[in-house]
Amino acid sequence: MKIKVVVTLKNGVLDPQGKAIQQTLNGMGYSNIQGVRQGKYFDLEIAENDEAKAKVAAEEMCKKLLANLVIEDFKIL
Repeated sequence: MKIKVVVTLKNGVLDPQGKAIQQTLNGMGYSNIQGVRQGKYFDLEIAENDEAKAKVAAEEMCKKLLANLVIEDFKIL
């Protein structure tokens, strides 16, 4: 089963890479961009047929390795 995970910085955590992307987009003429937050995306292929079990496994992986829970949030899609 394929599980998608998105990891982003928590609100309030400075995101210098997102700020640099925003400034570059503004410089390219996209002046309507008010903010950019960058993150990480994972496609997990889990050998499990039960979607609920696969999502529980993905959540464990996020908590143990894929996300730094001090500064990052994650969302399982």
